Amino acid sequence: MVQEHRAVCPRDCYDTCFLRVLVDEDGTITSVTGDPSHVITQGLTCPRAIKDPERVYTNRVLYPHMRKGPKPCDSFERTTWQSALDTIVGHLSAVLEQYGPESVLLLDYAGNTGLLSSVYSHRLWNLLGATRTDYGLCATSGHVALSFHYGRSYGLQPEDLPKMKLVVYWGFNAAVSSLHMWNLSKMAKRLNDAPLVVIDPRRSRSAEQADIWIRPLPGTDVALAYGVARHLIVNELIDEAFIKRWTVGFDAFRSEALKWTPERVASISGVKEEDIETLARLYSRRRPSATMIGVGFQKSILGAESVRAVSLIPALVGLHRGFFYSNTSAFSVNMSYLDGMDFVRHTPPTVSQVSLAESVRRGEFRFVFIYNMNPAMSIPNQEALRAGFSRDDVYVVVHETHWTETTPFADVVLPAGTYLEKDDLAIPWAHRYVAISQRVIPPQGESKSEVWVMHELAKRLGLHESWLYEPPWDAMRTALEPALESGTFADLLNGEVLRLKCHEASDYPTPSGKIELYVTGAEEKGISPVPYQVPLAVPDGQFILLSSALSKYSHTQFQEVYGAIPPVVQVHPKDARRLELEEGDVVRVYNSVGEILLKSIISDSVPEGVLWTPSLGADMNKTPLNTITSSSTQKIGGASTFNSTIVSLEKA
Repeated sequence: MVQEHRAVCPRDCYDTCFLRVLVDEDGTITSVTGDPSHVITQGLTCPRAIKDPERVYTNRVLYPHMRKGPKPCDSFERTTWQSALDTIVGHLSAVLEQYGPESVLLLDYAGNTGLLSSVYSHRLWNLLGATRTDYGLCATSGHVALSFHYGRSYGLQPEDLPKMKLVVYWGFNAAVSSLHMWNLSKMAKRLNDAPLVVIDPRRSRSAEQADIWIRPLPGTDVALAYGVARHLIVNELIDEAFIKRWTVGFDAFRSEALKWTPERVASISGVKEEDIETLARLYSRRRPSATMIGVGFQKSILGAESVRAVSLIPALVGLHRGFFYSNTSAFSVNMSYLDGMDFVRHTPPTVSQVSLAESVRRGEFRFVFIYNMNPAMSIPNQEALRAGFSRDDVYVVVHETHWTETTPFADVVLPAGTYLEKDDLAIPWAHRYVAISQRVIPPQGESKSEVWVMHELAKRLGLHESWLYEPPWDAMRTALEPALESGTFADLLNGEVLRLKCHEASDYPTPSGKIELYVTGAEEKGISPVPYQVPLAVPDGQFILLSSALSKYSHTQFQEVYGAIPPVVQVHPKDARRLELEEGDVVRVYNSVGEILLKSIISDSVPEGVLWTPSLGADMNKTPLNTITSSSTQKIGGASTFNSTIVSLEKA
């Protein structure tokens, strides 16, 4: 008899899909579909979830393994859990005793965002005082930038999109990376005749479907935002009453905006003056509007500046938080209780995730525990990182569901269960609906959860703190129950879908208690009080390399079923002619950090002087794309600068 289960996808994605999973009489998953009863999912899901019935059984780490031979290698010998854990604890204890907890690195990210898998399982490492990263690879700089002006970085709720009369996707290819928000925006178009505007240097899938596509040069979005703001101000299209009641610093902001004449903006951004005017008039006439700011948009040298500049446009026309970036700060889940930081007296050392590679190469960490992450693809400056992982005096443990590019650098590989093999709960970073994701099938092979591994290591280390062993669902109750708007934690356990409480849109925990168009105390914070534009200097004959996601992959996941991320690069036809390239030529893309070989696609989807390749892929020789990205961080927030990578290109 076929059974239906409900699961919630915990991958690093905007949508946090609610899913229906069918399991046949043999206990095999046969299909995964979107839940039609869910406000956001509405029966839709992405190409990735659809392939989960295949991926869950493909390329799995099923048993503990110990390395045979020098790192990196694919030669592993199966062992028992007891032997693996005893060996790990032996090395961990020696490092703690000889070098101290700061020489232990917990390296994790968002491969599974379930609270038990990714947060509660931090308790051991926080008790030990192990070094952890700042999780700066992705969205941190945008969060920090928005917080300067709004106090917290949350914005509008995706469920409100169908009410909008204008939806602007700024640096956000939602048709690929947020299928459900794109669908809700199209509802706004049907219901309210809301124009869909896409602002992106590249002709993405979203740009192709938009009513209006505006194409600024990479890194010039601050100028474009100021151009829109200036038009609103000089044509008296702003909401003066709102600005007076809810903002501070307008006169200083106005002074900066007035410098950005249409001619100046056009000369820097490449956007026509009439397009700047069109966008500004849409903002003034089509209210309420939603400005959807992409996370990938801020992965550049001026990413944080761009995010904060764009976010201020809705305030000028009288909208409380009329933008969306990520809504994690809208919710009040007690993460510090869940991860154990409420119980420890020390603050574990933190290192930059973006610039981690050189620290690893220098041997600053003698024991590295990796889970929920594939760092041998995702960290910049891969040559340095892989050299560090390969050191004889660096002991690497990987707890992973699948064999990845990182496992060859492990001394021990431990099998983990996928989200379909355990109960958990994920907090969305877009919408506010939560439900327990049910275990659909038993753990495959000898897979064990992150919670089980944490507790087994703690026992072998002789740790006795009671909070370390608190039953995980009791800890979840304490952390989550005060954050629930509808229902109780018992209702969650009974399978209900509940809503999280959200901070009010008009709540601005800034020093002034208002939207700060001119940031209070900016000098002490080490930032400009208003967003600033600095041109990205590209030497003659070189290129800006952009990268973004493909719909079939969640970062490096799903290559097991869809094949490798294509090793291709898009080149504008004029650049191709200059370099005497033809479609399909193998090209060398290189800079001072490294080089990769890709197959050329001649396309005007990118502007002249700009290249595009899928993110987190590898080249034709399996060399990671991140071999040519640097460890440089943004001034605000310390996040990555992937989309400011300068490269040269030549026929191989």
